[in-house]
Amino acid sequence: MFESRPDRSAEVVLVGRSNVGKSTLMRELTGHTFDTGQRPGVTRQPNHYDWTSEDFVITDLPGFGFMSGVPDDVREEIKTDIVRYLEEHAEKILAAVLVVDGKSVIDIIDRHSGPDEIPHDVEMFHFLRELEIPVVVAVNKMDKVDDRDERLNELCDRLGLYPPWKQWQDTIAPITAKRGSIEPLTDAVRDHLHEQQRDDLLQFF
Repeated sequence: MFESRPDRSAEVVLVGRSNVGKSTLMRELTGHTFDTGQRPGVTRQPNHYDWTSEDFVITDLPGFGFMSGVPDDVREEIKTDIVRYLEEHAEKILAAVLVVDGKSVIDIIDRHSGPDEIPHDVEMFHFLRELEIPVVVAVNKMDKVDDRDERLNELCDRLGLYPPWKQWQDTIAPITAKRGSIEPLTDAVRDHLHEQQRDDLLQFF
């Protein structure tokens, strides 16, 4: 179980599969580099970036889903820990950023959609909403996507949001973290913070 969380009353979390660019995004948001493994599944504990004076923390949770070389039981354990963490701290989490890879997310979702299977990303999106945590889906690596609007509309469709995606700009944020173009995401997070009367935290986004 993740025991390292600083005792803060306000939190924004990053969740997502391995290799979607969460750590890069975390670095863009905090200006701070974290030790990340070169292989998926190396980050087994959350990375917390803590602003003690503001009673606020940004947390990058470990990646979930398929990871080459990581046994199934370890994968399941990580996912269980993530779910438990989110349930336990739901009341303090002001927004969750679900990071997906814009280039591959539709294929991955479709490959895992079936009568007995809900794709991890879709499941996580709905789980966060059930916990009443505002969710922003950061669609990363958009510089590699040609049919941008079409791809984002398809993602909305898979998540159960009616396209066109542009009506969901507080939920769908196309970004390229590696190039530092994350404004749609920071705008969306700021909207959610403002709605929760936490304008004191806008300075961090």
